[in-house]
Amino acid sequence: MTDIELTVNHRAVHALVEPRTSLADFLRDERNLTGTHLGCEHGVCGACTLLLDGVPARSCITFAVSCDGADVTTVEGLDDDEIATELRAAFTREHALQCGYCTPGMLVSARDLVKRLPDADEQAIRVGMSGNLCRCTGYVGIVRAVQSVISARRARGIAPEHDAGRRLLGPVGSGHAACVSVQPSVALVAPVEMISAVAPLVIPDFTPSTVLEQHFDVAHPPAKVFAIFEDIAGVAACLPGASLTGTPMPERIEGAIRVRIGPISANFNGAARVESDAAQLSGRILGIGVDQRSRSQTQGEIRYRLLPIAESAATRVELSIGYSLTGMLAQVGRSGLVRDLAARLIAEFAGNLDRRLSHGADAARVPAAELNGISLVFGLLRDRATRALRRVIGRGDTAS
Repeated sequence: MTDIELTVNHRAVHALVEPRTSLADFLRDERNLTGTHLGCEHGVCGACTLLLDGVPARSCITFAVSCDGADVTTVEGLDDDEIATELRAAFTREHALQCGYCTPGMLVSARDLVKRLPDADEQAIRVGMSGNLCRCTGYVGIVRAVQSVISARRARGIAPEHDAGRRLLGPVGSGHAACVSVQPSVALVAPVEMISAVAPLVIPDFTPSTVLEQHFDVAHPPAKVFAIFEDIAGVAACLPGASLTGTPMPERIEGAIRVRIGPISANFNGAARVESDAAQLSGRILGIGVDQRSRSQTQGEIRYRLLPIAESAATRVELSIGYSLTGMLAQVGRSGLVRDLAARLIAEFAGNLDRRLSHGADAARVPAAELNGISLVFGLLRDRATRALRRVIGRGDTAS
C-alpha cells in the first residue's frame, strides 16, 4: 500500500492505495464519486475523463499513486462551475444526451474547448471532442451545444484562455511534486496551439527512461571524426530525417527530425545543445522536441566517445543513446522493436558519416534521406527471419 495525499473536488484527501489501483477505481470505490464512468478501461472511449491539475485526463489509465499532490476535479466538483452549468443547459436544449453514460466525460472535454477555442468552429470542436465516444446521439447535438456556449461567451466579451490550465509541457499531472521528481517538466512559453514551433530557452538535463548502447568503426583517424562531431550541421546531414532550422550555436541548435512508419508520421521540432571534450575525444548532444500532431514530447541525448584502433588509422565510435517519450507515440512503442530500429538507424548514420569523411564537400551536397520506418522494419524482419533460419538449420545439423 502507498500513502498519498491529494485534493479531490476542493477537499484534502489522505488515503492508502495499492500501486495498481487506477484513479477511476479509487474515486468510484473509495470516494463514492460514481459520476466518473468506466467504459473501455483502455483510455479510448473518454467516459472516465476528469480534470487533473486543471487539464482533462483519462482516469482509467492513470494510477492513483501517480496523483500524489495533484488536484483532481470530477464531474461532481463542477456543480457550481460557470462553464459546466452553461454546458449542461445547452446539452439539454440541443438534445445532446440520451442514455447519459458518456455525458460526464463529454462535459469535462467540452469545458476545456469552451475555455480554449477562440470561436465556435465546428471542425475544431469535432476534433477536440473526438476522444469522447457516444453510441446514442450521433454527435450533432453535442457539437451544437458546445458551439452555442462558445458563441454566447465570446459575445459577452469573455476571451479564450489559450493554455486553459496548462502550465507545463509534459504528461497531464506532471506539475505536482511526485511527478516532478520522476520526469522533469518544462514551463510553457507559448500557447499550446503553437508549442510545436517552440523549445525552452534552456535545454534541461534529464534522466532517460531508455538507454541504448551501440558502436561502429570508421576507417578514419579519431581527430578527423571528432571534427565532424564538433560540426553539428555535419552530424545533422548524416542523421536520416534530421534538419536544422536556424544558425547552430553550441548552447542552442534549433532543428527538426521527421520519422515515418507506415501511416504514422511524426515531425519533432525542438532544440539541442552540444557539449564536447577534445582531450577525451568525447561529447554529448542533448535535445528536446515536440510533435504537434500527436501531442508527443521527447527528450534525448547522444553521448559519444571516440577510440583509436588500427594504430590510430581508424576510429571506433561508441554511442550511448538515451531518450524519454511521452504522449500518444509512447503508447505504440515496443522496446525490442525500438532497439532493433535504433541499430539500423545507427548503421545508416555510420554509412553517411563514412561517406562524408571520405568525400567531404561532395557528400555534403547529398542530404540524408528521411527516416523511413517501412524500409527499416522490412530489413529488421528479414534479419530476424535469417537468424531464425540459421538456428533451425543449426539444430538440424546437431540432431543428425
